[in-house]
Amino acid sequence: MAGKYSREVNEQKSSDGHTVEFRIAKLDQVWNKAKRMQLSPVRQAELHSDLKLQEKDELQWKKLKVEGLDENGEKEAQLRRNFNVILAKYGMDGKRDTRPLESNHLKDHDTIEGDTFEDPRLDKLWNKAKSSGKFSDEEMMSLKREFQHHKDKTHEYNILMDTVSRTEEIHKNVISPLEGDTKEHVLHQRHSDLKQKMTDLNQGFERLRKLSHEGFTTDSEFREPRVIELWEAAKRANLTEDELDSLKEELRHFETKVEKHSHYQEQLELSHQKLQHVESLGDKEHIKRNQEKYNTIAEKTREMGYKMKKHMQDLSNKISREGLEHNEL
Repeated sequence: MAGKYSREVNEQKSSDGHTVEFRIAKLDQVWNKAKRMQLSPVRQAELHSDLKLQEKDELQWKKLKVEGLDENGEKEAQLRRNFNVILAKYGMDGKRDTRPLESNHLKDHDTIEGDTFEDPRLDKLWNKAKSSGKFSDEEMMSLKREFQHHKDKTHEYNILMDTVSRTEEIHKNVISPLEGDTKEHVLHQRHSDLKQKMTDLNQGFERLRKLSHEGFTTDSEFREPRVIELWEAAKRANLTEDELDSLKEELRHFETKVEKHSHYQEQLELSHQKLQHVESLGDKEHIKRNQEKYNTIAEKTREMGYKMKKHMQDLSNKISREGLEHNEL
């Protein structure tokens, strides 16, 4: 039984001598391919934590499957979809993607003229807010983070929509009478996922529009876009006052985690720049020291990214689950 989950297997070396980073072969292949690509350090760390989360979900699903708890294949289809989204998000799905993938969250401070969010509605709102004189420099940075977050969510929605239409094409061609109902059910689930994401995007845009016109209110509960989004979802989820209070406390802890992760991302970027500078000078001892420091920060950033994404996943599930329970009562 220990088989593929034993320590020896998990820490094995592959035939070319590299340490196996992920227990699931296809995830390990993606990671090794990514290391050969010219991804920025922050983006590479983000990919690592996305793959780690995917690995956790796939290993959990394998247990469910053994217990016969995914009969209609819904969870399996969702995992496959999530994996395709990761590939597309990091430009590894073999398609030429015209949407820019590198988003510069870390360069919030050097706001330049003609910032663009690749969406005319967002650009118009942003330029209006920028020229309104309502916002301090710090508020402009917070507002830009909100806009950037919305842009990233739109990008992920487009990827998901693309993935769904491509898999639908495949299903049309390979459907068999026995599998008809199951596949129909899975496709229906995909469409409700898309519908929910579109609703979230519309609500997010509405919030940005309100923010741009009215400015930040002094009683804002949270600063981070991801946390604000979860809090807004919780307020819509028909929870009791006690549940909301308890969730608010949990979201405060989560926000600290998000901010800590952003701090590590900035440190990683700076450490990479310093390493490049030192490498150009050619002092081997100096390079070795900086490389070690960079590796430590990269490791920590990946770890923080995974913990943050897992916490976000848990909070989203909790809000959906509690909301559903109340709606059923």
